[in-house]
Amino acid sequence: MSHAHGPATPVSSRSGNALKGRIRVPGDKSISHRSMIFGLLSIGETRVEGLLEGDDVLRTAEACRTLGATITREAPGRWRVKGVGIGGLAEPENLLDFGNAGTGSRLMMGVAGSHPITTTFDGDASLRKRPMRRILDPLVKMGVTVVSEAEGGRVPLTLRGPKETLPITYETPAASAQIKSAILLAGLNSPGRTTVIEREATRDHTERMLRHFGATVEVVPHGPEGRAITLQGQPELRGTDIVVPTDPSSAAFPLVAALITPGSDVLIEGVMMNPLRTGLITTLLEMGASIERLNERDEGGETVADLRVRHSRLSGVTVPHGRAPAMIDEYPILAVAASFAEGTTRMQGLHELRVKESDRLAAVAAGLAEAGVDHEIQGDDLIVHGSSTVRGGGRPVATHLDHRIAMSFLVMGLATQEPMTVDDGAMIMTSFPSFIPLMRELGATIQDLSRP
Repeated sequence: MSHAHGPATPVSSRSGNALKGRIRVPGDKSISHRSMIFGLLSIGETRVEGLLEGDDVLRTAEACRTLGATITREAPGRWRVKGVGIGGLAEPENLLDFGNAGTGSRLMMGVAGSHPITTTFDGDASLRKRPMRRILDPLVKMGVTVVSEAEGGRVPLTLRGPKETLPITYETPAASAQIKSAILLAGLNSPGRTTVIEREATRDHTERMLRHFGATVEVVPHGPEGRAITLQGQPELRGTDIVVPTDPSSAAFPLVAALITPGSDVLIEGVMMNPLRTGLITTLLEMGASIERLNERDEGGETVADLRVRHSRLSGVTVPHGRAPAMIDEYPILAVAASFAEGTTRMQGLHELRVKESDRLAAVAAGLAEAGVDHEIQGDDLIVHGSSTVRGGGRPVATHLDHRIAMSFLVMGLATQEPMTVDDGAMIMTSFPSFIPLMRELGATIQDLSRP
């Protein structure tokens, strides 16, 4: 069981060197999760290159093994998955422990819940606080039975699936790729057409990968910013090759570090440029950031580019609510960039940050306060009044077991007048295991305070 957390690992960062060099960040977490899941649901073998080997993805891989897949790691980042096909899942003997993996657990609820098996989901203390009801509600409409659940529809919870799920048309209550993906994955075991309507377009990796494995998916505009995605159920998915591009959410940390650290000039290789994932880059360019897209190319069905990033003088901007789905994981690090921008940055409509690994909106605000950054929260908007100099220091920033809070404030410390400390950096392993070594490779001063 992983709902207990080990000893805290405080980590500190401080200013000093300009950041220089060329790095490649790990594979995209969203695509890594999905490559394991689609490998499980396919007939034949799926070969994956560039898999993110963070704890979150490894939990999903282990869940796929438990449900019947044969999974082999051949080399760092190189994996093979022999699937069982839609309808062929084995009933697990034990619960599926997802640790901190919100994406893996929610997507797998759509997968396992749509099969005639009984499956129990659990996770660590952070995952046990995260709401699952908005995943469960559409699954119940599709015929899934919630056998048991913790208060408020949280894990630990147990699902029992029908022989076949019912096809539905469902409008998501929030802009969430996880809700959409869980429904579409459940729809794979339905005899009809399952349609998800979203008022704001969210990241489309599930749709792209469904097609890549042989499913029929139709996507049409719906309203001014939304889409309707329709899946034809009960396809025969075929194992295939996946090249996982690098994760733009992970690239965001060295990218912002280079922008705020004087004298920096960094090249980040092979960053995914999917337009539904590049809201942060769009925003930073509006703020005056020096970011060049070089050597654009296709990898695994996604456009990627090398990004050259140099220290820049940033200015405050208003980030519209409609951009949130394209950068929902990047607001903590954007708040760091905004702290060093001249003028005010207003980030609108951040309700979704309240239901991430932590209440990220509150956690970001608390970290900004420790660093002496003038800011305020108005409703679901975060307002940061920036300055070219940021004091830093303060008490250790409370990360609340949230990897992005930890990495964001360690990046901040690379350019503040006083060092920044986070109370625990251990959970960085869930999404970006090489974060500290890569940042040190560029010249960053980051110290694990738990070691002498």
